[in-house]
Amino acid sequence: MFGGRHTSVTAIRRIDDSIDFYEVPKKNRPALQRLKKIPFIRGIVAIVEASGNGTKHLNFSSDRYEVHPDDDHTIETAEQSSKITMILGVAAIGIISFLFSTLIFTAVPAAIAEFFRPIFPGHVAQNLLEGIIKLIFLLTYIYLISMTPLIKRVFQYHGAEHKVINTFENGKELTVENVQAQSRLHFRCGSSYILLTVIVGVFLYLAVPSDPLWERLLYRILLIPVVLGASYEVLQLTNKVREIPFLKWLGYPGLWLQLLTTKEPKNDQVEVAIASFNELKKREDEFENPPAEDRIV
Repeated sequence: MFGGRHTSVTAIRRIDDSIDFYEVPKKNRPALQRLKKIPFIRGIVAIVEASGNGTKHLNFSSDRYEVHPDDDHTIETAEQSSKITMILGVAAIGIISFLFSTLIFTAVPAAIAEFFRPIFPGHVAQNLLEGIIKLIFLLTYIYLISMTPLIKRVFQYHGAEHKVINTFENGKELTVENVQAQSRLHFRCGSSYILLTVIVGVFLYLAVPSDPLWERLLYRILLIPVVLGASYEVLQLTNKVREIPFLKWLGYPGLWLQLLTTKEPKNDQVEVAIASFNELKKREDEFENPPAEDRIV
């Protein structure tokens, strides 16, 4: 999947070896656009918007996985008949996932750090220990899921996307050979954002109590929006300084995490990524330069 100023496009390989496309144009929401200009708030807005958009693209690809294009009418019928059920199901899964991730990546590390308070009694030591435990949880989780065939394939396509972007930004022709020669790591990846939430959280939590445990957990939950917003701003900063010799190291931890969240893609996966990117450029150009009969005079 690739996103532009006006739309986002996903390409998928169908069971008959053809490539199909799915597009989600960006809607003009003035209130949302104003929020995107406010530092710290814009990060949360971007996360919510990206999650909703990503869900649509994932549903499209998963619904058509191993389904012949001639049978797409059965998918469309099922989608229409179960639209409300699907919306409620996605909402329920989202809530359950949020509660589970909050428990695992917020409550459990804090509780473990509290258990070791006799050894690490200080406020700073407790926060650093909690951050290290969160990082271990995160890396272990990503590593374990990356070993499953389905997620490994997703991570291969993730790597293909980065390679295509790197090829384009380096001014090279988008061929399979040129793309495969590029790095699968990229500074603007969302994987970097995940890691930054752990790092930024360590510093923000220094400003609030870590004892007693119930108060510590309360502050952790209340500060989730603050951590998300601040992490987004740090990510933007690392993108801006990535060409500066010394400051570019700020973005390296995120690149290292991408060694787990991306895999080297196969040639046929690169072909799909190239097709998706080219389709995005085509549709972006149509938005910028619509046919004469579609222009509003």
